[in-house]
Amino acid sequence: MGSIAHVRMLGKCRIISKADARRIERELVHIRRLMEMGRFRFKPEDEDIHMAVERVLIAALGPAGGRLHTARSRNDQVALDLRLYLRDEGCKTLAHLAGLVKTLARKGQGHLRLLMPAYTHLQRGQATTVAHHLAAYGEMFLRDMGRFRDLLIRMNVSPLGSGACTGTSFPIDREGVARALGFSGVTQNSLDAVSDRDFVMEYQAAAAILAVHLSRLGEEVVLWTSSEFAFASLPENLTSGSSMMPNKRNPDGAELLRAKSGRIFGNLVRILTVMKGLPLAYNKDLQEDKEGVFDTVDTLAVALPFAARLVERIRFHPAALRAAVEGASGGILATEAADALVRKGIPFRKAHGIVKARVDEAWRWGKPLTVDAVGPLSVEKAAAKAVESRRLAGGPAPATVAKELRGIEREAAALLKAAGKGF
Repeated sequence: MGSIAHVRMLGKCRIISKADARRIERELVHIRRLMEMGRFRFKPEDEDIHMAVERVLIAALGPAGGRLHTARSRNDQVALDLRLYLRDEGCKTLAHLAGLVKTLARKGQGHLRLLMPAYTHLQRGQATTVAHHLAAYGEMFLRDMGRFRDLLIRMNVSPLGSGACTGTSFPIDREGVARALGFSGVTQNSLDAVSDRDFVMEYQAAAAILAVHLSRLGEEVVLWTSSEFAFASLPENLTSGSSMMPNKRNPDGAELLRAKSGRIFGNLVRILTVMKGLPLAYNKDLQEDKEGVFDTVDTLAVALPFAARLVERIRFHPAALRAAVEGASGGILATEAADALVRKGIPFRKAHGIVKARVDEAWRWGKPLTVDAVGPLSVEKAAAKAVESRRLAGGPAPATVAKELRGIEREAAALLKAAGKGF
C-alpha cells in the first residue's frame, strides 16, 4: 500500500516517468498477489522485506525497478508500514471491544432486578443487582474503547517523506500520499518521525489496561462459578474437565483471561525498555518493536471475543444469589438501618455505632436485623427496596441501570462508527 501510493506520487510529481510509475505499480500488485498466495520466494541474502520486494522488482523491470525507492528510506518506510498495520489492528480491537460492551449491556438488561451482594474487601457489603455489576464492566471496557480511539487519532499521520532522518530534496507531495493512505496529515519533524514508536507504546499501554479489566472479569467468573459461591454456571463447552476427578468442570477460559494479562504486560515493558535509551534518530533496536505488538494484537483478537461469549453464555442462579443477600442475619441491610436513624436526626457516626451493636446481637442470636425504614419486610424485599431507593446516577436502581446500559451500548457504537469514518 505504501509503495503503491509512493510510486503514484513520484509519477504525478514527474520525479520519475509516468510510464515507469505505471510499470512499477503493476509489478507491486503482482508481488502482493504472490505474497497472498504464499508463492513469493524470499532469499537468505535479502536484508529485509523491503529489499526482497526491490530485488523482485528489478528482476522483473530492470533498472526501472530501482526507481521505486527514490526520495524514500527504509526508515520512513518501516515507520509507515507499522502505522498502517497498527491502525488496522487498532480498529479491529475497537470492534471486538464494542461487541463485548454490547454483550454486557444486553446481558445486564435481562437481570435488572436480580439481587446480589455488592462486595468490598471480598465481604458482603450492601445489596445490588447483577445488572449493576455487569454495567461496571461495561464502563471499564467503554473507557478502553476511548483509549484506543484516542491513540488511533494521534497515530494517524504519515511519516513517509522523512527519509532516513532529514527528509529529501526531491519535490515530493507528502500530503497527497498521506491522503491516499487515509492519514489525517503528515509528521512535522523528520528526526522524530523515523524514530517515533509512541503509537506502539500507546497501543501496548491501552492493551495492558484492557488486560487488567479482562483479568478482573475472568476472576469474577471463576469466583461466581465456584462451589463456594455458586452464583452462576457455565456451559460445558466453555469449561474443561478434570483428567482424574469426574466431578470437576473447570473455568479454564476465564482463568486464561487472567493469565494472558501477564504476556501483554510483558510486551509493554519490552517496548518501553527498547525505547528508553535510544538517541535520535533511527536505530536497529527498533526491530524489536514488532514481535511484542504482534503478540498483543493476536492475544486480544482471541481474548475479547471469548470474553463476550463468556458473558453471553453465563447463567446466573437466583436462589444462590438470594441466599447470599439474605445470609448473615440480614447484615447486608445494616447501612439502611443506619440511614434510617440518620433520617430521625441521629448523627451518622452515632447511628453507625447503634446499628453495629444490633448487627453483633443479630449474629449472636441468629436473628434477622430489623430495619426501621422498611418495616416488617423479608430481608430480600427490604434489600430490593433499598436498591430501588438508590436512583441517583451510578446507583443500582433498575431504571437507573437500564438507562446506563442503553447509554453504554450507544456510546460504544458511536466510538466504533467514528473510528470507521476516520480511517
